[in-house]
Amino acid sequence: MEAVNKKVISETIAEVHHGLTKKEAAEIVDLVFKTIADGLKDGSKVDISGFGKFEVKTRAARTGINPQTKEAIQIPSSKVPGFKASKSLKDYVR
Repeated sequence: MEAVNKKVISETIAEVHHGLTKKEAAEIVDLVFKTIADGLKDGSKVDISGFGKFEVKTRAARTGINPQTKEAIQIPSSKVPGFKASKSLKDYVR
């Protein structure tokens, strides 16, 4: 089975909508992902009904170990994107 990436998604959209070229479909896919990323950057939750929710989560600061020197180092807090699948997506995958 082939991995699903932006190119595959764009080609699928172009095949289903015969009026779209692959380039136009790729621009639409890029716009969708940019809109999701911009929403997360602004601190918003992105809720796609029937698919899932994207949100920014904050990782707390913690102490880590430098593997080369074995010294303790302080790792600052950071923000990371998170995703929670909807019930319908979970059911579909099962």
